[in-house]
Amino acid sequence: MLCVDNFFTGSRENIAHLLADPFFDLLRHDVTFPLHVEVDEIYNLACPASPVHYQFDPVQTTKTSVIGAINMLGLAKRLRVPILQASTSEVYGDPTVHPQPEEYRGNVNMIGPRMHPNDGRVASNFIMQALRGEPITLYGDGQQSRAFCYVDDLVEGMATFMDSETAGTGPINLGNPGEFTIRHLAEEVLRLTGSTSRIEFRALPQDDPRQRQPDITKAREALGWEPRIPLEAGLIRTIEDFRRRYFESGRGARFAT
Repeated sequence: MLCVDNFFTGSRENIAHLLADPFFDLLRHDVTFPLHVEVDEIYNLACPASPVHYQFDPVQTTKTSVIGAINMLGLAKRLRVPILQASTSEVYGDPTVHPQPEEYRGNVNMIGPRMHPNDGRVASNFIMQALRGEPITLYGDGQQSRAFCYVDDLVEGMATFMDSETAGTGPINLGNPGEFTIRHLAEEVLRLTGSTSRIEFRALPQDDPRQRQPDITKAREALGWEPRIPLEAGLIRTIEDFRRRYFESGRGARFAT
């Protein structure tokens, strides 16, 4: 397996546990530049996801999504290998159809601040604030609905899609139809971390989607796939990872209470 990353939003620490694996290779590279490698299949996941990251450099975000995809498609064509192009639920914008099927064309403000691809990292932000004892900020009344799919489920779904002969070449939703409010998510993070952080409410940002839930009928029928990790189990895993990174390493000791 060859992992290609420019570490614009990530770090080597994220894949440190894989570096000793003889079947894993890491290449630091920006996909906006041509890539000359030999592989059997391609998973193109490249794009800053968090609003903090993609609004920091919107031009680079757009180049990653467009030029990066062109480069990866060119590589797939040259090698004659299959490619999985990962998108984001942001293509549905602030949806007027619920849940959102693949055929829905979305409700996106093309000149707004969220026009760049985004798949929010709300849960991780909450956890960091909770571990530091900082206030957790909710926008609006916190009743906006979301659905989260954890990494293990998504990886399994993408691999299943690539191995499937029935899924075809069209888009297919890989996500969690289990829906809950952002307020519930924040309260769960506080409960599971035992944090004393308080919840603050602020005005909803422009174009922030108020409800998001994928219709995964195609994934179930064509792939026999659906997410298996429930919210609490996923949050527990995520919290444990954050504790390991920011407390056991000593880097986050200053946030301890």
